Amino acid sequence: MAIDRLPPQSIEAEQSVLGAMLLDKEAVVVGEDVLRREDFYREADAVIFEAILRLAHAGREADILTVAEELRKMGKLDDVGGVLYINELPEHCTTPKSIGYHAEIVSSKSKLRHLIEAANVIAASAYAGQDDVQDIVDDAERRILEVAKDQRQSDFIPIGEAIQSELTSISEKYRNNSGITGLPSGFQDLDSLTSGFQKGDFIIMAARPSMGKTAFVLNIAKNVSLGLHKSVAFFSLEMSREQLVQRLLCSTALIDSQKLRTGKLTTQKEWESLTNAASVLLDAPLYIDDTPGISVGEIRSKARRLKAEKGLDIIMIDYLQLMQSRGSRNSDNRQQEISEISRSLKGLARELNVPVISLSQLSRSVEARQDHRPLLSDLRESGSLEQDADMVGFLYREAYYKREEEMDESQKNLTEVILAKNRNGPIGVVNLFFAGQFTLFYDLSNREDPPKGVESM
Repeated sequence: MAIDRLPPQSIEAEQSVLGAMLLDKEAVVVGEDVLRREDFYREADAVIFEAILRLAHAGREADILTVAEELRKMGKLDDVGGVLYINELPEHCTTPKSIGYHAEIVSSKSKLRHLIEAANVIAASAYAGQDDVQDIVDDAERRILEVAKDQRQSDFIPIGEAIQSELTSISEKYRNNSGITGLPSGFQDLDSLTSGFQKGDFIIMAARPSMGKTAFVLNIAKNVSLGLHKSVAFFSLEMSREQLVQRLLCSTALIDSQKLRTGKLTTQKEWESLTNAASVLLDAPLYIDDTPGISVGEIRSKARRLKAEKGLDIIMIDYLQLMQSRGSRNSDNRQQEISEISRSLKGLARELNVPVISLSQLSRSVEARQDHRPLLSDLRESGSLEQDADMVGFLYREAYYKREEEMDESQKNLTEVILAKNRNGPIGVVNLFFAGQFTLFYDLSNREDPPKGVESM
């Protein structure tokens, strides 16, 4: 239903902004910083704003005469009301110093108009009812958030600006001197190899069942949220939130997981450890969603909302093969569906500018080989996983395939993290110790001095 109303606008503020830009070159800088051409309601004002910026970019002063001449060259002078209208603009500016406030008014009115436009598109889509409901909701959230973010993006960036930005980044890394340029996992040897998880990267961690995939990423989630106080979104499609919390308490309190599952804590010390662990985890910025069969669209929607409300530094998904793609809950082509999920997760990482770590199952072909260490070709159901991922890692425990009497004592709890693909760095193997009874991984370098309570391993 159309509503015949005048859209939000402030012609007075637009004229004041343009008047200030004609009087003071510093006002031109402020105006360009706050506003875009499309923020102006009157097309004439938008054209004059464009002419002022063209002069500024050419290194020329913007005043009544030069702007009128520039508009004449553009063939737009008569369209904006001629020299007479340009002459009137400075009269609407009480002082050039007020441009910041008046520019914000123009920007706010523009946002309201964009919000109305988004609402109209959303309403039309809902009335039509041709798309999946979740897709409509996802598109609605995207449109609303785009208005809120007010992203000022351009298609191109001058190479000089990009180089200057990169030199600044390199200088900061040099001063930091840690070699970690992304979000650390909390495992020293792994971080030395990866330099941390980079913003916008899509990371696959894959393994056969019972290798400790969930425990591994949950350890990283705990390290990131507790050690760095960074915000983590953990989407669990396989385990309930109760099971995840139990594992977190187990690895933090260093209490045997079987005791926590059965409630058979036998000493006062164990109860104190559990209470302390709960207290430590209570305020951690770790957010768990255990919706089964969640789609990429739903993950995107929830992650966007979390980032807007609480902030977001990393997304973790357990695991990819349990997800559903857009509108394909009954898809006959699972390989195509996995490919779509993979591309969408990479897009999500880029859109939200955070690392996305997804667990993945491996095909049974691993079991048929004499050497059971995974290869990139073992990624289950789709070669697009290898193609889309910026980093692919595998978990491998030799002990899983051998009887206890066949294992050397020093190798029994060893887990290999095999970094098989690293788009922006080296590949290699990192060894971690896995204290299974505590669902806890720790650095091999700490083997002689393991976390307190693990000595009994």
